[in-house]
Amino acid sequence: MTSLLTIAQMYRADGLAVASGISGETLMEAAGTAVADEISTRWNSEKRVLVLCGPGNNGGDGYVAARLLDATGCQVRVASLVKTDQLTGDAATMAMRWLGEVVDISSGLHAGLIPEFDLIVDCMFGAGLTRGLEGVAAEIVEQINKSGLPVVAVDLPSGINGDTGAIAGVAFKANLTVTFFRKKPGHLLLPGRDHCGEVKVVDIGIPSTVLNEIQPNIRENAMENWWPRLKAPDAGDHKYTRGHAVVVSGGMMSTGAARLGARAALRIGAGVVTIASPPSALAVHAAHLTAIMLRRMDEEATLADILADQRINAVLIGPGNGIGPATRANVLRALKSNAAIILDADALTVFEDDPETLFEAIATHKFGPVIMTPHEGEFRRLFKGIDTVIESSAEAMGGKVGAALAAASASGATLIYKGADTVVATPGGQVAINANAPPWLATAGSGDVLAGFVAGMLAQGMSAFDAACGACWIHGEAGTRIGRGLIAEDLSEIVPHIFRDIDQD
Repeated sequence: MTSLLTIAQMYRADGLAVASGISGETLMEAAGTAVADEISTRWNSEKRVLVLCGPGNNGGDGYVAARLLDATGCQVRVASLVKTDQLTGDAATMAMRWLGEVVDISSGLHAGLIPEFDLIVDCMFGAGLTRGLEGVAAEIVEQINKSGLPVVAVDLPSGINGDTGAIAGVAFKANLTVTFFRKKPGHLLLPGRDHCGEVKVVDIGIPSTVLNEIQPNIRENAMENWWPRLKAPDAGDHKYTRGHAVVVSGGMMSTGAARLGARAALRIGAGVVTIASPPSALAVHAAHLTAIMLRRMDEEATLADILADQRINAVLIGPGNGIGPATRANVLRALKSNAAIILDADALTVFEDDPETLFEAIATHKFGPVIMTPHEGEFRRLFKGIDTVIESSAEAMGGKVGAALAAASASGATLIYKGADTVVATPGGQVAINANAPPWLATAGSGDVLAGFVAGMLAQGMSAFDAACGACWIHGEAGTRIGRGLIAEDLSEIVPHIFRDIDQD
């Protein structure tokens, strides 16, 4: 159930279901029934309900829902953007089965009509809209949003792009969105996610076997997708078999980021974690560290010398490292090692004027995965021309997913494109959208902890995609459990409790 379908893939799923012998009419009846059922479980049958229908199959779903809600005792009225004789196919059939009045709102929704209702059902366009709402439809959305009435959206709130979550102009702000078979990226990506409210996925009879033919490459980041591959230590393990991660530190005045990352790597399960420190910062680190080891890193004992230890299998570089020649040199040294590499923060920004050199170094790194963890600003600085790349590809997906995929392909690294709707993308085309991150994570040092989680998971032998997905999920779960008042230091400390609860389930 974690697979996400683009608009085109959902149309294909419908087509494959029909080709298998399930009629479109049956699917539409099931969809409208599901909407009516979800409304009935949340609102009492005495509600006054206005169902807004559009010109396509989304509107057809609305006519079904209206008929069934009317049968439960709700006071239902249908308002349509088009006359019923303009409908075609299954939508026309369902409109004929609705025996009540249909209010023509092709020229607008009379403001005096809104106070007559307790609930609005949005069946105007759903995910099928490929352009922004305008004219009468946009005015109706603005009126309803201003009214404060609860809205149930069918498929997606009208005005939301199902592939990107983008809003061109206006979109309904729904309390509940009922969608069918599988979610779409627009249900998880911002700002669309904020307009969906609760999202309920319902089965309308499309066989899950259609996914074998569609082969979706986007999924919602969920624990079950990566947890089975996070190996628990067994009796024969020792600290080095559990993985040795190195975190590169900045100078004396910027040591905290490295310690946050190092502690996160240790908490997430790496057996050994070492901070590689410039001489100026050794005393500061020594005053704070206990289980985490410390190595001097200077011109005589460079990062390359430290990484010559073959037991080191993951390196985190960037947090608090500074934007200068030393950081640039250390990144290139790390990419010549046999370890998996996590490039975060300054390790990305230092190449913003010369990304080609970084990408070439990544291409020659043959001994382990490379993961980059940019936030929005870092992403835009490092991948300045990525929008042009997307626009020049007829098959490329737009929005944050499209940008992450294009950047992963261009750089050769797995991308963790951070944000409240973090997107993980691999050069091979795998994508996960993380949707469990609470706003409390918007605090200094939170990203350093995330990067440390990634390093610790890579050190334990996980693939780049699994490590990135696992780190993002645990980061979000930790933030949710801690809640308001969270600071970055809290995140690592709650990890054992998360693991315990997962193991007990």
